[in-house]
Amino acid sequence: MMGINHLNKYSIKDLLFSIIGLVVGTFLMACSTALFLLPNKLSTGGFSGIATIVYYLCNLPVGIAMIILNIPLFVIALFRVGKKFVFKSIVGTILLATFIDMLGRSQAITTDKFLACIYGGIIMGIGTALILKVDASTGGSDLLSFVIRSFNKKFKSADLIIGVDTLIIVASILVFKEIEIGLYSAIAIFLMGKMIDIVFEGVNFTKVLFIISEKYDEISKVVGNDVKRGSTGIYAKGMHSGSNKMMLFCVGSRNEVIKIKNIATRIDGKAFIVIFNARETWGKGFEKSSNFLQ
Repeated sequence: MMGINHLNKYSIKDLLFSIIGLVVGTFLMACSTALFLLPNKLSTGGFSGIATIVYYLCNLPVGIAMIILNIPLFVIALFRVGKKFVFKSIVGTILLATFIDMLGRSQAITTDKFLACIYGGIIMGIGTALILKVDASTGGSDLLSFVIRSFNKKFKSADLIIGVDTLIIVASILVFKEIEIGLYSAIAIFLMGKMIDIVFEGVNFTKVLFIISEKYDEISKVVGNDVKRGSTGIYAKGMHSGSNKMMLFCVGSRNEVIKIKNIATRIDGKAFIVIFNARETWGKGFEKSSNFLQ
């Protein structure tokens, strides 16, 4: 009984996270579209980009246009992708459409296309990332990519989404006959992608160090005492010299990595050090969950 209650608590918690993620994410996406991108004829691709074209050609509200465009996709996806994901996508699309049409009555924050593409792209990226965090979508090109891949797994989702978004941006240029619209929209798409990465990975990127030194034992002890980070010794062989070596593997934040590097070079001025970014780090001493509310 206790196990069932524990499971129910987690289910309710996950459901709450999903609802908050969908609402906040779609609201931010709507702010980006209605207050920055749409008034300047810009888009970040997707079905919102098609809806923007329809809006200026037929004066049909963007939210309604998005729902109409997504209906055939939802019907196909129900049989090809999975009911749970499609249900979340339907909810996300309806929320996004509602928020866009509500905010569309407000005045645009800026009519400067450069500012619009920057802030529109950033806000759109944050909103999209929050929705992806709760394993949902707002239909459009990402759901279309899932449907296409259900027929042929050889296609990559990222390639399909980029392909669809590129076609939509090209269509915007042809319809509005302004090359600048495509150029500014490309900036917005780039910034959106960067913001998605930042939300998923955080701004304090974890870094990895490989340290090759004869004084590895002393370095690992000082790092452990002063920085409070553990080290892992990896046996290696120098292919040029043929000698066996010990290589230290260390992980830490940006500030910690600077301290570890200084310790290694202070103890052994001849130490060979390689530093690079780690996309994700889970485990003791590091974030155990990527959930944006945890």
